[in-house]
Amino acid sequence: MNTDKKIQPILITGVERSGSTFIARILDMCGVFSGSCNKMFENIMIHSLHYEMFVDNRKLFTDTNNICIPHSWKEIILKEIEQEGGYNDQNWMVKGGILAQCWPVWKYAFPDAKWIIVRRKTGDVIQSCIKTGYMRKFKNPDNLHFLGLTEEKDGWLWWIHQYEQKYIEMIQNGLNYREVWPERMRDGDFEQVKEIVNWCDLNWNSKVEGLMTNLLNTKK
Repeated sequence: MNTDKKIQPILITGVERSGSTFIARILDMCGVFSGSCNKMFENIMIHSLHYEMFVDNRKLFTDTNNICIPHSWKEIILKEIEQEGGYNDQNWMVKGGILAQCWPVWKYAFPDAKWIIVRRKTGDVIQSCIKTGYMRKFKNPDNLHFLGLTEEKDGWLWWIHQYEQKYIEMIQNGLNYREVWPERMRDGDFEQVKEIVNWCDLNWNSKVEGLMTNLLNTKK
């Protein structure tokens, strides 16, 4: 790969249960390369690298003030994308909540990246996290005790606030970003997500809109 040319990966992030997987699925349908992903549309190998290199299991949230930026991160990622069948002239994306926690690493490696910050109302995120069985972070009393909290909802509120602080940092540091609120599609309003698709140099089409409409209707 030519690592000297301008490269603009699409980086999708958002707190859990915000709809970031939904947005990643739409972009995938519109033709972006995502490589080998899990059911949450997170690239399996890159997801593993994130946690291996940037997550301190002794803490609940990654501190970007003390994060180590590996100078080889760009080469590591491009090599992985190429091995999975992508190339740097093609639109490709990486999705994950942890991107917000280690954004300085990605900014250093890909200063021209397009960032998509997926948002959802705080109360809706909290209720969704509480109702989702595998969201167990604040069902763990040790984590609540560590924060001086007693109720799961307060743990998730703290968690959302950490993400919101990262969003402020990302914006203040001049990242090329767009916000998207997937909940607007519940009422058939696809305009914002269409703008995101166009901004990413992808092609929205009636087939994708039909698939999204059917998916949303099954959730009502």
